[in-house]
Amino acid sequence: MTVALTACSALTPSKSGGGSGGDVVLRVQGMPPATDKAELKLFKQQVADFEKANPGIKVKGSTTVFDPLTFSAKLAGGNVEDVIKVPLTEPQRLIQQKQVQSISSQLRSWGHFKEFNPQVLKPLSDSAGQVYGVPQNPYAQGLVYNRALFKAAGLDPDKPPTTWQEVRADAKAISAKTGKAGFVQESKDSQGGWQLAILSYAFGGDLEAQQGGKYTATLTGEATKNALGLLKDMRWSDDSLGRNLLNNQNDAIRQFAAGQAGMFIGSPGTFRLAKTQFGMEHTDDFAVASMPQSGGNATLTGGDIYMVPKSADTKHAAAAVKWLIFAYAEPQYSTATAVSQAKSLAADPKSAVGVPTLPVFDAARQTAINAAIKPYVNVKLDNFAPYTKGLGKLELKPEPPYEAQTLYAALDPVVQAVLTQRDADIDALLAKAEKDVNAKLATDQSNQK
Repeated sequence: MTVALTACSALTPSKSGGGSGGDVVLRVQGMPPATDKAELKLFKQQVADFEKANPGIKVKGSTTVFDPLTFSAKLAGGNVEDVIKVPLTEPQRLIQQKQVQSISSQLRSWGHFKEFNPQVLKPLSDSAGQVYGVPQNPYAQGLVYNRALFKAAGLDPDKPPTTWQEVRADAKAISAKTGKAGFVQESKDSQGGWQLAILSYAFGGDLEAQQGGKYTATLTGEATKNALGLLKDMRWSDDSLGRNLLNNQNDAIRQFAAGQAGMFIGSPGTFRLAKTQFGMEHTDDFAVASMPQSGGNATLTGGDIYMVPKSADTKHAAAAVKWLIFAYAEPQYSTATAVSQAKSLAADPKSAVGVPTLPVFDAARQTAINAAIKPYVNVKLDNFAPYTKGLGKLELKPEPPYEAQTLYAALDPVVQAVLTQRDADIDALLAKAEKDVNAKLATDQSNQK
């Protein structure tokens, strides 16, 4: 597999919206926050270039981010922008519930549609092959590790762990010899369940199955039990998970950026957060390996997906797809655009250019882009080599296809119990979570009739 290097209030439905002079005002999620100056500057330039190329369309950016607790209600009420940004957990549910629009017609008319990597479009398509979204910087999960802490623990940073038993051993060594957390496990804000899904894949399991057209949770499989058993051993036998046991991803990255953690589950993209958001000073210590395995030979893939909600009328939907192609498809295809963006980002010393990600297009296109942006790469690519070399050997599995956030939220308490209760009964915890989730899934799928 080729890995790409990339430069990296209440609303009302747009039923009849327009700007002054008859302009279509297109509201789009995905605008970076004011704190991310380099990316925000790039976004504003994109908007200016798009408006120049598309007279009559005015783009209004939004910093709204996906919130699983409020998103469904806002979407059902039409209180969302004309372009929405969701994680890869959501497209299949949104497609099945007919809450988003197919963009196949316009997307297929774009000259480079056939060069899309089919792996990245599959989770965004229905059974008939209709495509409903455009991905941005898709990723596959791996193991982030601190090279300095590996050296301090007497480990070889050029030979990161490839199995979860090796992760356990390395985490124990780091904790014992440095006093830092050998490994940080996320456990709250639905991210404990998300990471348990990742571990379950690596151990050879799944969290969901489809039978007779219905989805059910399969949380009590041996692979998931074994993954939790590993965490239990690391916590209570090895004491290698540190003192902060209730973490989300930002907590894990913050600890890592401060040199207080040896390893955590993450993608290369977390480098940028460590550097720009959490001020990691010794960025040469940041390294990533492909996902360690325990019989699954797989890792979870994800990314941000841009889609058009059902609430967008014909005029706004057409403008929305133009924006999706211009802002996300073309920049990930064009070497000229990639160079322009990389050059712009590289001018900011806080930026991160060249962080590996999954290819949106075929191998030939990504190889050309990698070569084109090479002069502007400002990350140490050797530190990502264990990730890029190992990724091609793994099966890329999308997140559970139906109500993944429901699954994750139900599994957070299970992970938390294992980390905070020495006598936690893994079998009983998973059985209860599975029963609760299946009741919710059954009700939700029944309401769709």
